Amino acid sequence: MELDINNFKTFQNPKAYTFEEVACYQCQSRSFSNLLIGQDDLTGRKGNFRYVTCKDCGLSYQNPRLDLDSVKEFYDNDYIAHRKKTDWGILTPLYEWAMNKHDREKQKIVSRYLKFNESTEILDVGCAVGTFLAHMKKKHNCSASGIDFVDLSAHPNFSNINFYNGVFSETQLPRAKFDLITMWHFLEHDYKPAESLAKSYEALKPDGRLVIEVPRLDSFSYELFKERWPGVQAPQHTILFNKNTFMKFIESHNFEIVDYLPYGAFPSYFYLFMGAKFKKLQGRGVDLNKVIVPYFAGQLLLSPILLFEKYLNLSMQTIVCRKKSS
Repeated sequence: MELDINNFKTFQNPKAYTFEEVACYQCQSRSFSNLLIGQDDLTGRKGNFRYVTCKDCGLSYQNPRLDLDSVKEFYDNDYIAHRKKTDWGILTPLYEWAMNKHDREKQKIVSRYLKFNESTEILDVGCAVGTFLAHMKKKHNCSASGIDFVDLSAHPNFSNINFYNGVFSETQLPRAKFDLITMWHFLEHDYKPAESLAKSYEALKPDGRLVIEVPRLDSFSYELFKERWPGVQAPQHTILFNKNTFMKFIESHNFEIVDYLPYGAFPSYFYLFMGAKFKKLQGRGVDLNKVIVPYFAGQLLLSPILLFEKYLNLSMQTIVCRKKSS
C-alpha cells in the first residue's frame, strides 16, 4: 500500500515506536510542507519516517520524530559508526588505510585553523569509538575528550581519552576549556541542536574554533537519489541542512563563520555508492562483508572524478566558526 505522506497516521510502523511532533528547530514554526518519506536503509530496520520543510525559514527536518527511548535501538552495534570489526582478510590493509584517511582528512581541515601541541584541548561531540581523538593525540599529544549518546567507554581508544556519556547539551563541562570542538556528523542527529550550540559556546575558549560537518541536502547526490539518499538516514537524522539553512542556523546561535567548505572529511563516494545500492538495486541493509570488495572497486573506478571532490558539491559541507565578536 502506498503511503499517504500527508497523513502520518497511515504510516506502517512497529507499535513499540513512540513518536512526538516537533516545531521547526530554527524558527519554531509549525507550518510545513512535506518533503519525503525516509527509511533506515543502512540496517534495513522497519519504519517509515516523514521529513518536512518549514514554510517560514526553509529548514528541513523529521516530523514527527521518534522519542529518545525509541531511537536508541538504532544506535546499537549494527549502526555503522559503532561497528568494531577490523579484520577483513587480504583487504585489511586497504580497510585500515581508508579508515585512517578519514581521520587524516579531519586533521587536515582543523589544522588549517589551529596549531596543535600538548596544551591543546579538543572535544569531539558524537565521537563514536574515538578514532579521530586517538589520531590527534598520537599526532600532537594534545588533551582529548569525547562525548557520545551511547556508552562506548569500554573501547580501547578511551584508555587515555576523557569520555563523557550522555546528551551533549545536558553534560556538565568546564567553561571556556576547549581550543577546538568538533561535530563530525553530529548536528543532523541532534534532538536539541540549539542547546548544543549554546553548550559549545560556553565550553569554547574565546579564540577557539567550532568545526561542524553535515550532509548537504542541496547536493548532486541528493538530486540523484532523493528519498534513497544516504544523507536521509532515517530515523537517526533529525535535520537535513542545505547550504543556506546550515549557515543561517550557525549564525543565529552566537557564532560567526570563519569558513564554509563545500566538502567534508567524510568521503562523498560513500553516499554515491550506497545511494546507488539503495536506489538502483532496491537493496536495504548493508552487509559489509558483501559490499567491501565492490565498494573499493567502485572507488578505484571513480577516482579520476573524486580527485575534484572539493569542487563538485557531491554530498558534504563543513562550517568552521568562532564566537561572535562583542
